[in-house]
Amino acid sequence: MNPRFVTKNIHALLDYPVAFALMGAPFLLGLGESTPTAKWLSVGTGVAALILTVFTNHKLGLIRVLPYWFHVLVDGLVGVVFLIAPFVLGFKGIDAWFYWANAAAVLTVVSLSKPSSLSKAPTGVVPSV
Repeated sequence: MNPRFVTKNIHALLDYPVAFALMGAPFLLGLGESTPTAKWLSVGTGVAALILTVFTNHKLGLIRVLPYWFHVLVDGLVGVVFLIAPFVLGFKGIDAWFYWANAAAVLTVVSLSKPSSLSKAPTGVVPSV
C-alpha cells in the first residue's frame, strides 16, 4: 500500500472543518497567554484557509479558480510557518504547543498527499515534505 493516500477528495473533506477549527480553537483553548499574536495568527490563518478552500478546484470548492497543487503548496507553507512561529514570535506553553501540533498535522497531510492528485503542478512546485 502506498503511504501517500490523501487524495484530492479526502483533502477537500478536511478543509472546511480545519478552517473553522483554526478560527474557533484559540478561544476555546484560551490562546494568547504569552502574546495576543498566538490567538490572532490562528484566527487569521483560519479565515485565509476558508477563502483558499472556497476558491480551490476540488469537489468542495465553490469558485474553482485555484489549482489544487497551489492549495497544497500553501498548506505546506502554513505548516512551516506554524512550526517556526513559536520560536520567532515568542509563544510559550499552550500557545507554542498549539502551533507545533498543528504544524505536525498539516505537514503530515501534505506529505501524505497522493502524487496523482497533484499531477498538474508545474515541475519543481509540488512540496515534498
